[in-house]
Amino acid sequence: MTTPNAGYGWQTRVGTADRALFDEGLRRHMLRIYNYMGLGLVLTGLVAFIVGTTPALYVPIFSTPLKWVVMLAPLAFVLVFSFRMQSMSASGAQALFWAFCAVMGLSMASIFLVFTGASIARTFFVAAAMFGATSLYGYTTRRDLSQFGSFLIMGLIGVVIASLVNLFLASSALQFILSVAGVIVFVGLTAWDTQSIKEQYAEGHGAEANQKLAVFGAFSLYLNFINIFQLLLSLIGQREE
Repeated sequence: MTTPNAGYGWQTRVGTADRALFDEGLRRHMLRIYNYMGLGLVLTGLVAFIVGTTPALYVPIFSTPLKWVVMLAPLAFVLVFSFRMQSMSASGAQALFWAFCAVMGLSMASIFLVFTGASIARTFFVAAAMFGATSLYGYTTRRDLSQFGSFLIMGLIGVVIASLVNLFLASSALQFILSVAGVIVFVGLTAWDTQSIKEQYAEGHGAEANQKLAVFGAFSLYLNFINIFQLLLSLIGQREE
């Protein structure tokens, strides 16, 4: 059996066979998380593309006050996930995750009205490379990343507050700084969340709880990727003329 250390990680208490069994279970758990996340991104991309390239769909949304409902709806899902995480069933959490991914796609459909398709694709692959590298680091490193958690959360809060202020200032220079800072924060959160997911699995919650943890892990990593992508798009995306 393996038990968490007081600080970070876990120690093997028995033989190599049990360690191998634990590692195999962890790999399956992480694969399930990345599968959920990947399918969620596919769903988001399909909804965004279909809505963003179909005038009959995007005109009634983005040319009316309904656009604010669509843009703010993902925040409502984030709040539900945050405050009802413990009381949800695994199947309920999974259904909510798919609904969230679809709503996020609806919210992101406007990028096809602003940026060229080529720059959206290019930025997606850049974001995927950054996310993949940092998530792999979080999975493989033996360094305790929990010490950076509070710093990253404070940075995230700072970026959100400054972004809200910039809605009124409309400063392009400040927006550039916030985009760069945001990418750094979400890249750090990707590594931190990946390591946290490993530690949660090591605590051994059982099959049902681990399935729910997989959904919430996918939700956390999905949010990090989406934010990295959107921030990079504001930095390197080529706008439609």
